[in-house]
Amino acid sequence: MKQILLLIFLLTASQLVAQGIKDFSLVNTKDGKTVTLSNIKSPGIAVIFTSHECPFDNYYKERLKALVTQYSGKIQFLFINSNQEPQESADQMAIHYKDVDAPYLADKDQVVMELFGARKSPEVFLVSTASGKYNVVYSGAIDDNPQVAQDVKENFLKDAMDKLLAGQKIEAPTQRASGCSIRRK
Repeated sequence: MKQILLLIFLLTASQLVAQGIKDFSLVNTKDGKTVTLSNIKSPGIAVIFTSHECPFDNYYKERLKALVTQYSGKIQFLFINSNQEPQESADQMAIHYKDVDAPYLADKDQVVMELFGARKSPEVFLVSTASGKYNVVYSGAIDDNPQVAQDVKENFLKDAMDKLLAGQKIEAPTQRASGCSIRRK
């Protein structure tokens, strides 16, 4: 049974990676401005579905902050919160990621979450912007150890971003994300 579920997951994930994403716009809770994919001018966009209530997101906060700094001017990061709980309000969102130099977007209608097929928090989708099209080239986990940063052996997102920037094929375009489930409306 586990093998069948794994096969279904891999087929679904590989279909997502193969398909393009249409442009969207969301409000940045940090400054109230609208952010759209079409206004981003970088070779890649790291779209990270996150929250500030899930412990897994809090484990990753410093690692993501370091990646945003390291890839500044190369990869645009977008943090998206699609959670419906009252404590995940736009006002609370503005406080949580204020020290990270990337937009924190409210997707309370869950339109963008459905567009990407996001199910977990945190879950990342690396989007290539080549030829003016938005194609997911990697999706899933940030690395192989959500709880202990010092014990990370594989940096899935970092490796995918390096390959994208080098124009190389990403060998493992999906990795199962670990985290909290995003509750549907």
